[in-house]
Amino acid sequence: TVSAREAAKFAALAGEWWDPAGPFAPLHAMNPVRCRFLRSALCVAFGRDTAQPRPLAGLRLLDIGCGGGLLAESLARMGAHVTGIDVNEGGIATAQAHAALDPDLAGCLHYRTASAEQLVAAGECFDAVVASEVIEHVASVPAFCAALAALTRPGGGVALSTLNRTPRSYLAAVLVAEHVLRWVPPGTHEWERFVTPQELAMQMEESGGGGGGAPLRLRLLAGMEYDPLSGRWDLGRDTAVNYIAFFDKPAA
Repeated sequence: TVSAREAAKFAALAGEWWDPAGPFAPLHAMNPVRCRFLRSALCVAFGRDTAQPRPLAGLRLLDIGCGGGLLAESLARMGAHVTGIDVNEGGIATAQAHAALDPDLAGCLHYRTASAEQLVAAGECFDAVVASEVIEHVASVPAFCAALAALTRPGGGVALSTLNRTPRSYLAAVLVAEHVLRWVPPGTHEWERFVTPQELAMQMEESGGGGGGAPLRLRLLAGMEYDPLSGRWDLGRDTAVNYIAFFDKPAA
């Protein structure tokens, strides 16, 4: 499911992942709200207490398209054993170098240059799989969803965040973010590749047919809403631009 053209866009920016004012500034700003959703969804799915300082302790998580490790590090700090994969060697090198600065991450955070399909072929499986801001860049959405299902153990879950394909998302993510405010380089997003929540749910329902066993079922859906006045993101009901979803895989 790797798109060479899409991968090349991020390879050119590999050294700038941890610059909060650089091309990945929107992801830095979005990360706290992504983590809040994931913390809650994973704790509900696995019977954990969100009030604990390391509520995800013992869970094996896979972060697909981890880039420089913004989200993977946050999940590891919640106690999870996290494997981050990306097809861009530069991004993985950046992630490894940044993680090495924090000795608390040693042993619980590992990075590999690999695709989802390579892990499927190796027979690897995880308690939960995360693919944040990735699915809009893959070559085949159905094949990618099948890989997500195959990498998730029975009783586990999958979380995705992405952009909806609506007129508002074209205005916000393409025209404003790329061409007016220059938050991200022009050409980062292709509106036609955005996936609606309905399309995503349908593909997940069909994901079991690709060798992943039971299909993935939608359990939680929330909008990720940006407030331009405060510059902050929050969770809400408006999924017209950004949204995040959690799917579970029935136990065998």
